[in-house]
Amino acid sequence: MLQMLHLQNFRRKNTRMSDVKVFETVSEFKNFRRQIHPDVEIGFVPTMGALHQGHASLLEKSVSENDLTFLSIFVNPTQFNDSTDFDKYPKTWQQDLDIAAKAKVDVVFAPKPAEMYADKYRYKVTENEFSKLLCGAHRPGHFDGVLTVVLKLLLLTQPTHAYFGQKDYQQLQLIKDMVASLFIPTEIVSCKTLREPSGLALSSRNMRLSESGRIQATFIFKTITESSSAAVAKKNLTDLGFEVDYVEDHKQRRFVAASIEGVRLIDNVELK
Repeated sequence: MLQMLHLQNFRRKNTRMSDVKVFETVSEFKNFRRQIHPDVEIGFVPTMGALHQGHASLLEKSVSENDLTFLSIFVNPTQFNDSTDFDKYPKTWQQDLDIAAKAKVDVVFAPKPAEMYADKYRYKVTENEFSKLLCGAHRPGHFDGVLTVVLKLLLLTQPTHAYFGQKDYQQLQLIKDMVASLFIPTEIVSCKTLREPSGLALSSRNMRLSESGRIQATFIFKTITESSSAAVAKKNLTDLGFEVDYVEDHKQRRFVAASIEGVRLIDNVELK
C-alpha cells in the first residue's frame, strides 16, 4: 500500500517543469524503478532527443494507455557509423523537457554514454538477416548499436508497452523481432508516421535543413508514393538532386534513404 500511495503522490497533476522527474545515472534510475509495484502499467518512449510533434504523439499515447510514462533521451553513439553525423545530431534539452512536461510524462531518463556503456561496448546484439538490408547495408554496425541500446533500455525500464514510430520501419520490425526472440515481456506498439501538410515525415534531422532544403525534402514522400517502381523513384530523386542510398521494396513497403544538404533522411510507405 505504501508503494502504491507513493506512486499516486508521484503521479503528475499539471505540466510545470518541476513535475518531470529526471534521472541521469543508471543506479538512481534502477533504485527508483525497484519501488514501483508490479501491477503498475508503464509506457516507455525511447528517443535521442531533439523532440518534435511525432515524439509528442507517442508520449501522449503512452500517457493515455498506462499508469506511468517514461521517456529516455540518449544520443546513442554506437549506432552512428559516421562520427561527424553523431557530432551534428541536434540537441535541444530544454525544449525536450518542455515537450515532456506538456505531454505529462512522469520520468525522463537521460544517461551519459559512460553510464550506458560501462563495458566499453564489449557486448552487443546482432541480427543477421533483415538488418543487413536497407540502412544496414549502408551504415555498417548501425543496427547492432540500435538493438543493443534498446535492449539495455528495456531491461532498465521494464515497461508494459514501448512505443515506436513507423518512420523507422526497419528499426521497428527488428525491435519487435528481438523482443519476441529474447522473450522480453514488453509489448512493442507501432505508431503511424506523422507528417507535415507537405507530406514530409517529421524527423529530428529536419532541423538541420535550410528553408530551401526543407522544401526540396518534401519530394521524397511524393516521389516514393507516386513512382511506378522503386527504380523509377530512385532515378527521379537523383534527377532532383538527392544523393540516394537506396529505394527498395520489401515487406509490402517502399523504403528510401536520401540525402540533401548533407542530411540523410529516411521514409517508407505501404504499397497498395
